Amino acid sequence: MTDAGLPLHLVTISDDGVNNYLQIRKEKRLVILINNGIHPGEPDGIDASMLLAAAIAKGKLKLPNGIVLAIIPVYNIGGCLNRSAHYRIDQNGPEAFGFRGNAQNLDLNRDFIKADAKEALSFAQIFHLTDPAILIDNHVSNGADYQHVMTLLTSQHNKLGGEMGKYLNEVMEPALYSSMKKKGYDLVPYVNFDHRDKVEKGWEAFWDAPRYSSGYAALWNTFAFVPETHMLKPYPQRVQSTYELMKSFIEFAGVEQQRILELRTLAKEKTNRQESFIIGWELDKTRPASITFKGYESGYKPSEVSGLPRLYYDRAKPYTLQVPFFNSYQSTAMVQKPRAYIIPQGWWRVIERLKVNNIAMQPIQRDTIINVDVYRIEEYKAASRPYEGHHPNQGVRLSTSSRAIQFRKGDWYIPMNQPANRFLIEVLEPAAEDSYFKWNFFDAILQQKEGYSDYHFEDVAAGYLQSDKDLQQKLEARRSQDTAFAQSAAPS
Repeated sequence: MTDAGLPLHLVTISDDGVNNYLQIRKEKRLVILINNGIHPGEPDGIDASMLLAAAIAKGKLKLPNGIVLAIIPVYNIGGCLNRSAHYRIDQNGPEAFGFRGNAQNLDLNRDFIKADAKEALSFAQIFHLTDPAILIDNHVSNGADYQHVMTLLTSQHNKLGGEMGKYLNEVMEPALYSSMKKKGYDLVPYVNFDHRDKVEKGWEAFWDAPRYSSGYAALWNTFAFVPETHMLKPYPQRVQSTYELMKSFIEFAGVEQQRILELRTLAKEKTNRQESFIIGWELDKTRPASITFKGYESGYKPSEVSGLPRLYYDRAKPYTLQVPFFNSYQSTAMVQKPRAYIIPQGWWRVIERLKVNNIAMQPIQRDTIINVDVYRIEEYKAASRPYEGHHPNQGVRLSTSSRAIQFRKGDWYIPMNQPANRFLIEVLEPAAEDSYFKWNFFDAILQQKEGYSDYHFEDVAAGYLQSDKDLQQKLEARRSQDTAFAQSAAPS
């Protein structure tokens, strides 16, 4: 179900008509999950997927043995139904566009972790049902103008990590680029430079945090890609390039099927055993790759509307340059895997999101006291403006202590010996980039609930001080050192 009140659809295509995912998994077939229309103003993938399915159904295109396509025809149904010729006004076709926000006005490509939309909860179920080796999330790009029809955002290879990350960077991407070049399309990585700057400086790989489709998929050892056609190219050309890229994925998967499945199996086993996880990254600017970029000369001239300088691109002056592409990241923060997490049952919104992601967990069978390590939020800063329905917490600083905690029957015990370990670290470690704490799911713990009447408590506090001389000395020392404290009678 979706926020629009209409269900998502899932189209399953195989060469022999098998569409039972238990059988697909048992027979070790490779699933490619294709998502379309997450931003309905970017419909290229919707039409390209229909063309792809029709070609297979009519026998014009044959799927390799063992390859299964799982297609979500339209993900943002609410946004797609909200159509106008006045949305996405700088894009070259089609005649009318869906709206970027869904029925809640959420950007669904920021929602894969926080899952505020029913679409995200449904997507998690589809994702775990299909368990895709490859995710393709079709988009259209805006921003700078250039000659390339298609660009490709790839899940960051260092973050994907291990042999999968190495294979992605050294084998899979080069093969896709080569395949598309033979079809007449010069691919470049998703163009992520500030169009007010000089392209000669190159650009950084888009950082696909877990809130995005590709970042979410990487947590589950899935090769993830976001194709981005260029908004100013003719619509039929964009649809055709998306179609050809999906064919390139299918062709590559058909040849490399066994290797891809082996890499995923090994990665899942490693995730089960892994003792430490990276939760912080920074760009390594010392190791750029070199890519061939085909752009147009740009500059500034007076605007005929405002009279102020405006950016323009001159398509009569194309150029080809070798530019640096920064796609290496290194770790800045790491956490050790705990034996388990325990979440009191009162945090049901968190539990709900864990359940749709197939997390293995057990309710505690009786009230019990357990010695655990606990985090204390020492410092944080909430965003001053709302972002996708939240005020995300930033600059989180933690302290840790060991305590005996009373847990109740029905609280949830989550062992850290499962393929979901990486997902669990990302959502349950408060300092992680897209943790549930950062997305405000635990903000109620930051609020004081109990209070007291000061006129009564003054006498209680005075009596307590008289009985504890050491505490009295500490109070006097604090008073003498902290002027603000000395001038306040409020609790500290």
